[in-house]
Amino acid sequence: MEIFKRLADLDHEQVLFCYEPSSGYKGIIAIHNTTLGPALGGTRFWNYRTDDEALTDALRLSRGMTYKAAVAGLNLGGGKAVIFGVPRTTRRDMLCRAHGRFVETLKGRYITAEDVGTSVEDMDFVQMETAHVAGVAGGSGDPSPVTAYGTYRGIKASARERFGSDSLTGLTIAVQGCGHVGYYLCRYLAEEGARLVVTDIDEGRVGRVVGEFGARAVAPDEIYGIDAPVFAPCALGAIINDDTLPRFKFEIIAGAANNQLAEVRHGDELTERNILYAPDYVINAGGVINVYGEVKGWTSDRAMRKAGEIYETLLQLFELAKEQGIPTYLAADRLAERRIEQVAAQKRTWLYSRRVK
Repeated sequence: MEIFKRLADLDHEQVLFCYEPSSGYKGIIAIHNTTLGPALGGTRFWNYRTDDEALTDALRLSRGMTYKAAVAGLNLGGGKAVIFGVPRTTRRDMLCRAHGRFVETLKGRYITAEDVGTSVEDMDFVQMETAHVAGVAGGSGDPSPVTAYGTYRGIKASARERFGSDSLTGLTIAVQGCGHVGYYLCRYLAEEGARLVVTDIDEGRVGRVVGEFGARAVAPDEIYGIDAPVFAPCALGAIINDDTLPRFKFEIIAGAANNQLAEVRHGDELTERNILYAPDYVINAGGVINVYGEVKGWTSDRAMRKAGEIYETLLQLFELAKEQGIPTYLAADRLAERRIEQVAAQKRTWLYSRRVK
C-alpha cells in the first residue's frame, strides 16, 4: 500500500492511524483540506475486510466533505473517521472514548459527528474525551431529518430541471436504503404524493416504510432495473458502476448516499445516457449543514432553511453544466474548487491575539 502516493493523489493534508489495545479500537482519521476552516466529518463504524478498504473509504469520504462544505458555502474543511468493527456490537463505550482521545490529539483540526454505524449516544461517549464533537444529545442531535430534507429539495430541483415542474405528486421514485435518512426522505416524498418503490438489506426497515407510507418493496438487486423516473440511492456508495448502469431506466439520479459514482467515468456515462445526476455531495449536504449549525449556535429552523437552499444550488449547478458543456459532477467540483481557491488566494494579515501588557 503506497500510502503517501494515495494521499498525494487526492491532495490530503493528514491521515492519523489509531490503535488502543485494551478496547480493541482501531481507527483512521483523514483530514483532506482545512483552507476554509477545521475539517468536519462524521465517524463511520464498519466491518471493513482490509486496512486498505478502510483507508480508501476514509480518503474518499473526507475529500467529499471538503467539496460538500465548499459548495454549501460553509467555513469548514473536510475530514472523516472510520472505526473497524461490527456496527451492531453493544460494547461501544470504551471504543468511542478511545476514538475521542485520538480526536482530541488533533486539537480542533478535526471535528467529528455521527455517521453510518454510529449514533448520538456514541457521540456522547466521544464527548467524554474531547470537545471537538457535534451531534451529541442536547445539541443538533441526529442530522438525518435535515439531510433528508435537503435531499428532498434536491429531488424537486432535479424534477424542475428535467420535467419543467418540481411537483413530485404521482411521480414514481425508487429509494435504495431505508435507514435514518432514507426513512425521513420517504416521509417527505410520501407527504407530497410520490409513489415509492423501496429496498434495503434490513427487512425491518423496509417493512416500516411499506407500512407507514404505502411503498412497494423489491429485492435489493431489483432496484436498479425499476422503471421509474427518479432513483434516490440512500445506502452506501459506488452503486453507479459498470454492472448497474446498463440496467438503469431512470431519468434522474438524486439521492443521499456518498460517493455514488464508482469511478468518475461513470458520471460521464450518465451524461451520455441523458440521465440527470444530482452530485451526491451537493444534494446530501444537509447533514453537514446541521452539524455546522450546532457549532455556530444556529436554531434548528435556520439549519433546515439552509438545507432547503440546496434547491437553488442545484439549479445553478445544472445551468453551469449546460453553459460549459460538462457533466454535472464536474460542474460541482468546479464550484467547490473555485471557492477554495478564492479563499486561499486572499491576502493573510497578522492577527495579534495576546493582551498587550
